[in-house]
Amino acid sequence: MSHTVNTRHSLRGATLPKWTPWAVAAGSIAAGLGISAAAGLDSNVQWGLIAALLFVVASYGIAVRVEGVRQAKDRLATSLVWVSFILAVVPLASLVWETVERGVKVLDGYFLTHSMGVVADVEPGGGIYHAILGTLEQVGLAALISVPVGVLTAIYLVEYGRGKLAKAVTFFVDVMTGIPSIVAGLFILSWWIVILDMGYSGFAGSMALTILMLPVVVRSTEEMLKLVPNELREASLALGVPKWRTILKVVLPTAIGGITTGVMLAIARITGETAPVLLLVWVTSFINANPFSDPQASLPVYIYLQYSQGADAAYDRAWAAALVLIAFIMILNLVARGIARWKAPKTGR
Repeated sequence: MSHTVNTRHSLRGATLPKWTPWAVAAGSIAAGLGISAAAGLDSNVQWGLIAALLFVVASYGIAVRVEGVRQAKDRLATSLVWVSFILAVVPLASLVWETVERGVKVLDGYFLTHSMGVVADVEPGGGIYHAILGTLEQVGLAALISVPVGVLTAIYLVEYGRGKLAKAVTFFVDVMTGIPSIVAGLFILSWWIVILDMGYSGFAGSMALTILMLPVVVRSTEEMLKLVPNELREASLALGVPKWRTILKVVLPTAIGGITTGVMLAIARITGETAPVLLLVWVTSFINANPFSDPQASLPVYIYLQYSQGADAAYDRAWAAALVLIAFIMILNLVARGIARWKAPKTGR
């Protein structure tokens, strides 16, 4: 029996302790800092990249010597995954931290409930109430138009679309996905404002945002509907349920989580658009609650205008508005997750 145990130990080979990756990471960071200091590099990005490279190389080298080439390749892939993850997260965390650090300076109740109507852009004071109101109305109108049209279009493509018409719709949806925002703004500008002479308004901006949002809603909804098993459709149809009712009661509830997530992603994309809003909505420092008449403020344009003033007070307002915009997007995503969880089909008994 002792001979069998020894044979098993010899076949298993040597393995590195579980704390090895942490030790290698600590050593790589220390070596990266040392090399950066010796070379006179002041940027944190430079020593971070050096440390990441040292971590990957050291992990592979140690694993080759102790565990063999096969296990070392596995550790190399794992190291690359972790390094890529960190390289993706660090800029995002840095952006959020910088925005929060600078945005909290003037972010208070007064800032959220007042406009810039009686304050010069280079003076302290003022707020973003007019910009928040404009953004909510413009994005809301765009979602009100694009979500029903986009979802119904996706239902047609998945459930009914056959032949040349479906191919043409798919082609134009793909083309619209890559349209730059400035092109959508110029199209609405030439048609709505120049030809029809309707004037600047929040609704004009909403139409441009609709052009940007619609293909995202169509494509995401289409992919979610394709993931619904055909067995569910066939079971419903076999019971004599009409196709429209099958789509309404079976297909859509099954895919509602993914559809809601896609809609929220589309809303998040258009909320930060500046170019079409600047072209079509124009700017104002006063509160305009009517999106169908006269210029209207919005958060992206407000941030751009305040930061372009070059004054310290304007910089503070720009960072605070950016923080509010990020918080708005975060709230939208949390609401989407809540709706998706609430409407998701129950799988348990």
